[in-house]
Amino acid sequence: MNDGERAPVTGLVEHYFRYEYGRLVSRLARAYGVSRIEMVEDAVQGALLLALTSWGVHGAPKDPGAWLYRVANNRIIDVLRGAAVRKHADEGGADQFAAPPSPERFEREFDDDMLRMLFVCCDEAIPVESQLVLALKTLCGFGTGEIAARLFISEENVRKRLSRARDRLRELDFDTETPADDALRARLERVHTVIYLLFTEGYHSSLVDSVIRRELCDEAIRLATILVEHPRGDVPATRALLALMHFHVARLEARVDPAGALVLFDEQDRGAWDPEMLRRGCAWLASAAEGDELTRFHIEAGIAAEHALAPSYAETRWGEIAALYAQLEQVAPSPLHTLHRAIAVAHDRGSEAGLELLASMEPPSWLRAHHVWDAAHGELHRRAGRLDEARTHFAHALDKALTSADKAALRKRLTQCSH
Repeated sequence: MNDGERAPVTGLVEHYFRYEYGRLVSRLARAYGVSRIEMVEDAVQGALLLALTSWGVHGAPKDPGAWLYRVANNRIIDVLRGAAVRKHADEGGADQFAAPPSPERFEREFDDDMLRMLFVCCDEAIPVESQLVLALKTLCGFGTGEIAARLFISEENVRKRLSRARDRLRELDFDTETPADDALRARLERVHTVIYLLFTEGYHSSLVDSVIRRELCDEAIRLATILVEHPRGDVPATRALLALMHFHVARLEARVDPAGALVLFDEQDRGAWDPEMLRRGCAWLASAAEGDELTRFHIEAGIAAEHALAPSYAETRWGEIAALYAQLEQVAPSPLHTLHRAIAVAHDRGSEAGLELLASMEPPSWLRAHHVWDAAHGELHRRAGRLDEARTHFAHALDKALTSADKAALRKRLTQCSH
């Protein structure tokens, strides 16, 4: 097979890795038990690797998802027969292993398994700091680097947290069915967080050469939609999360230029924003307003709505956005929220006011080491006309940035400061 033939096959396998990995792991873990989650992951990864060679020689099957499931399922059966259950299998007990579902039923039966497994990953028996890592690695297919970037921790810390989570899965007999009301309510907030982190990785990818990963955004919205359709998941926070994601996804096409480069927010063509996604965002936000609950997703959706519905960047209600960020700091404290409030304040009251707020902060080491810290300072100094200070900060940000898209955007700002 030449390189031209291999490229479409590789792309197809990558597509199914992105769309099917978490669903395959979820369905197989439900069938064989979450204590065998590592065996399940190995089987799914093995099936995807086999697809690279098999599909290149024989062509892709009619139902690639069902093919991957059968191969992964058979690998698990082989491992179980060859190890702990060999004696039982020899005595005729091999029928305990469920055959893969028929292809025509595959997609319909799959829909809720990943959501069920998200609740398993957020079980109280798993250390809190390990829950997000487990869900992002096992169900979302994130690499350790992607998880580290999203949670602002080291890759070594990611590996330690994942190891602790898997140890607990092996020790305990987890139920993969939808949890009872009390358990669901206790885990719902963390499930929301995982879904939003999945969306965030799609909206602004941490991969070196990817600007956006639309498939992750779509999967996050799919999961939240399934959740809101369940009577116990239909709460204001879920609706607010859906509003937030729809407002953001409406802008996806405008975030990338024809050459694939990131388009900064103030330079985006608002005519390219998706009006249907904006309409859905408004509808979900209105629905989320029922009752007295106010969550971080309500406030963030409100901020996104202000941006989405403003006639232009210059006509944005920056004072309202700054007030919403101040409210967000109270509901979900984070120095990132303070940083974004400083930017909004700068637009509303001038760059000096924004810089004064930044100067009052004592950022944690992880934020100071992140490129957004210097990028924010650079932007406010640029707007204030202090181009030497702006260039210094943008140069520091460029050194810290990890992705090609972020580096290109910072180089553009540096060029603007040279004029």
